[in-house]
Amino acid sequence: MKLIIGNKNYSTWSLRPWLLLKQAGIPFEEELLDFNDPHFKDKVRRYSGAGKVPILIDGDLTVWDSLAIAEYVAEKYPEKGLWPHAVGARAVARSACAEMHAGYQELRSTLVMNLQARFAAPLLPRKVRHQVSRLVELWRDCRERYGADGPFLFGRFSVADAFFAPVTVRFTTYGVELPSVARDYVEAIQALPAMQEYTAAARAETSFVESDEPYREGP
Repeated sequence: MKLIIGNKNYSTWSLRPWLLLKQAGIPFEEELLDFNDPHFKDKVRRYSGAGKVPILIDGDLTVWDSLAIAEYVAEKYPEKGLWPHAVGARAVARSACAEMHAGYQELRSTLVMNLQARFAAPLLPRKVRHQVSRLVELWRDCRERYGADGPFLFGRFSVADAFFAPVTVRFTTYGVELPSVARDYVEAIQALPAMQEYTAAARAETSFVESDEPYREGP
C-alpha cells in the first residue's frame, strides 16, 4: 500500500492514517506532496479527483478521506483490532471519530497544527473554549467507561486515538491548560513510538505554509 500525504508539520488529516498504520505495524510506502508546490493540486488529482490528501493506494484501489482509509485498513487487517472489540465500545468509538471528523471548525482554525512551534497559551474565543471543554468531556467519558485496559480512549490504541492525535498536538503547541485526565491522555499519545517518529520528521521539514505562519521568515 502507498499513502499519499501532505506536509507532516501541518497536515492533521495526513497524521491520522499515517499514525494508525505505523503504530499498528502495517507496512506501507509514503509519498509526501508539499503544500507549497505550485502543482500540488495537479499531483494530488493524479490519484484522486477529490484533490485532497490523504489518499491510500492499494493495488488498483484508491481510498480517499482519512475516515474511509481507517475503515478500509481496519477491515483489511482485522487481526490488528483497530476498533474496540465490544459492540458498544466500537459504536462509541465510531461516534467519537465522526464527531471529530465533522466538527470543531473553530478550534481547527484557531489552533492550527504546527509541530515545529510552541506558543504561549492564547486567550481563546468562547466557541473554542466550549469545544475544548467538549473534547475533555468526551475523552474523560471514554477513559472512564472503556479505558481500563490501557492509557488510551478505549484502553488499547485504536482508530479513535489516531483521530484525536492532531488535537493533542494542538493543545501542546499552544499550551492549552487541561485537567489531569486530558493531560495524561495527551502524554500517552505523544509517547507513542509512531507519534515520536512523525514528530521528528515534521520538525525536520524546511518548507512552511506562509498563510499558517505569516510571522515566519523564509530560508
